[in-house]
Amino acid sequence: RRITVTVALVATLTEITTNVQAYLALNRPYDPSLSVATTPVDAANSSASGIDPNISVANADIQAHRIAAVRHLSLSIVDQLISQHTLGRGLGFSGEPGVDVLELNLALNRMTGGH
Repeated sequence: RRITVTVALVATLTEITTNVQAYLALNRPYDPSLSVATTPVDAANSSASGIDPNISVANADIQAHRIAAVRHLSLSIVDQLISQHTLGRGLGFSGEPGVDVLELNLALNRMTGGH
């Protein structure tokens, strides 16, 4: 039993490390100050379902730099869209606010013609 737990823990840590490195590689060119310590938890962990519709506000704020550059928008416009698509806590008190990625991407597509 102990070996199974250890193998699972090593696999989880390997996956988290891989996720963080990929996240930093993708976003650090647009924000060189990013580090392992500033990587949001939802960028490091994999979703149990793989289809979570929301990301944390911290995660969206980091990605905003890349999205603004790639879509040729100002950072302030992307930040404004993130704010408009940020949902409150579940039932008004549970969990953390999250950004509805689907709706945000649809709004970005409408603004940029899908590019």
